[in-house]
Amino acid sequence: MAHVISDACVSCGACEGACPVGAISMGDDHMQIDAGACVDCGACEAACPTGAISAE
Repeated sequence: MAHVISDACVSCGACEGACPVGAISMGDDHMQIDAGACVDCGACEAACPTGAISAE
């Protein structure tokens, strides 16, 4: 089960740098996670300063 990023995201990019598999990139409105590439490690959730990332 992949993690998801909510609208609370401020597009700071902290999660992108924390992702060990490069599954996070900038989307239309905020950062987004490629569910197919996500290994559900939680590194992005821990790195997010706004708490916008959670397990789906």
